[in-house]
Amino acid sequence: MKTPFVTKDQLEGICSRYPTPFHLYDEAGIRRTARAVNDAFAWNPGFREYFAVKATPTPGILKILREEGCGVDCSSLTELLMSDRCGFSGEEIMFSSNETPAEEFVQAEQQKAIINLDDFTHIDFLKETIGYIPETISCRYNPGGVFTLGESEEGFQVMDNPGEAKYGFTKPQIIEGFKKLKAMGAKHFGIHAFLASNTISDAYYPALAGQLFQLAVELKEQTGCHIAFINLSGGVGIPYRPEQRANDIAAIGAGVKEQYEKILVPADMGDVKIFTEMGRFMLAPNGHLVTRAIHEKHIYKEYIGVDACAANLMRPAIYGAYHHITVMGKETEPCDHKYDVVGSLCENSDKFAVDRILPKIDKGDLLVIHDTGAHGFSMGYNYNGRLRSAEVLLREDGSTQLLRRAETVEDYFATLLWE
Repeated sequence: MKTPFVTKDQLEGICSRYPTPFHLYDEAGIRRTARAVNDAFAWNPGFREYFAVKATPTPGILKILREEGCGVDCSSLTELLMSDRCGFSGEEIMFSSNETPAEEFVQAEQQKAIINLDDFTHIDFLKETIGYIPETISCRYNPGGVFTLGESEEGFQVMDNPGEAKYGFTKPQIIEGFKKLKAMGAKHFGIHAFLASNTISDAYYPALAGQLFQLAVELKEQTGCHIAFINLSGGVGIPYRPEQRANDIAAIGAGVKEQYEKILVPADMGDVKIFTEMGRFMLAPNGHLVTRAIHEKHIYKEYIGVDACAANLMRPAIYGAYHHITVMGKETEPCDHKYDVVGSLCENSDKFAVDRILPKIDKGDLLVIHDTGAHGFSMGYNYNGRLRSAEVLLREDGSTQLLRRAETVEDYFATLLWE
């Protein structure tokens, strides 16, 4: 069972000020998670979590994370500009993009962000675009093949397919890339890799770290480059389903430390900084999509229609992703009804839950859809002319702060040319 971070009475009070649907974020939970991550990697003096802006591109959230010592991982011009306006600068910004337009490299250079190159051909493209190669540069590595941990101690299979991913340098390319970049003026090098998504295993990061640390040693030996940092990127997941075990970030940090001391320290590389980009882990559990039941339908199945739709949370519609649902005020009532919980889009995939066993839902009930703090609002869109919802922060003192107002029809029309 998942428990919302807000009570029914609190939520009704919030709904009196902000009409449903809206995304609600928990400041206390965000700060608690950020501190747990920083504590887990405190053994590495240069550690920094670069929060993936794509997960939750909301200034009020980014400013909280900056206060907690985080940097930002940006992948577009807009994310770079947003981060600048939130106070991030220089090496607090990691710019990781692919098929990157020239103007985005220019903007990253102007902000003195660390640039993480996705492809060997981008070396010359970057030089042609900004006129030089920065002294600090990073490259994204793709080992190819299938990445698997087999059956983990926690009982979850961890497997993904880097060989089918469009990202990164091959091993021969990254070796030659480092040599080329060094000859063009680079002095401090970083390695970045992302091998699997939403892993529920304390073994993933240590396994990834072991691969990247071995690669770092080889790169140092074969190129003479100074490896300044290794970016483990994202992939540390959350338990979307209530029966899943949560990752233990302290154990993950300890596992990475063990690999660090086993591989890097003996190679005289004990000064390498560790970076992470855990957007989902940092924010997903600390966000709810709040919606209200507005219709019921009784045909071949039982349906509950809510005032949110896939425009507010796309993941169930496009991935079939599970998000837990709490019917507020009915947490102790028997779960003896089977529903599809659906939105209003003209797409049959617009379903937050299919054949979900829940308490009896009545029109007017408030529903909390869990774990929407990352890749929730940010993936929204305007199909059917549906408008994007507000974002609200539940402050540590119990008050609320509007982070983003709800979109209006005039906002939707603002870019249209009528003649």
